[in-house]
Amino acid sequence: MTSEKKIKQVEEIKQLAEKYPVIGIVDLFKMPSKQLQAIKKELRGKAIVKMYKKRLIEKAFQNVNKKDIKKLLELNAKEPCLIFSEENPFRLYKFLEKNKSPTYAKEGDIAQHDIIIPEGPTTLMAGPAIGELQRLKIPAMVQDGKIYVRKDTVVVKKDEIINDQVANVLKKLDIQPVEIGINLLGVWEQDTIFTKDILHIDEQEFMNKLITASSSALNLSVSISYPNKDSITFLLQKAFRNAKTVGLEAKILDKGIIEDLISKANAQACLLKSKIKEV
Repeated sequence: MTSEKKIKQVEEIKQLAEKYPVIGIVDLFKMPSKQLQAIKKELRGKAIVKMYKKRLIEKAFQNVNKKDIKKLLELNAKEPCLIFSEENPFRLYKFLEKNKSPTYAKEGDIAQHDIIIPEGPTTLMAGPAIGELQRLKIPAMVQDGKIYVRKDTVVVKKDEIINDQVANVLKKLDIQPVEIGINLLGVWEQDTIFTKDILHIDEQEFMNKLITASSSALNLSVSISYPNKDSITFLLQKAFRNAKTVGLEAKILDKGIIEDLISKANAQACLLKSKIKEV
């Protein structure tokens, strides 16, 4: 028999999903309660974060009149949580990413990126720790009484599981490779699902591409003589230069050209004069 609490939760999900234009699904797997509460506090005024059982979300979404919203559940959140907002999905994702904090890795964690032990001195004194590093194929040596890593070494590749041995060494080296925060897997807005890989934008790279595209478009419009507000100045300058070149070649006595013709004639006269003197 369905409990009254579950019925209320299903109705609550439905009402929130119909009210807010942006609905996201979050995976709270291994998310500490303390960090979750802190982020929820930061989100006040921007978004509402609610935890529900997956089957309750499925049931509620069946009665929500928003195309493809059910596809959010295909993103396989281990511990699903819904986020309701009026924020732009990309701004929301950026905000959540900025509020992630680094922490030490634990056995069983999945590497979010390649984990690298950097070349250089460590804070570890010479002793048994050097053996631990070497067992992980980290080229280590003793220098000035401390352990020194001879070159950058990848100990875990992205999406691989971190074992206990690696986790212990990373902690001893004070390397915090895991980011804790709300893991936004995807967002629904206007009948479109924006997955994590789409929401993640390298802003500097994006800006560089915009600059390159703008420059290429300007060069193209000038080369094919297509006038617009950005190219018109360059086209007029180009037209002036071309017209002046024709005028000089044809020796047309006109304003803007006659000065150059006189200068050219003067230069030729001086050259001729010097040659006559030589004779």
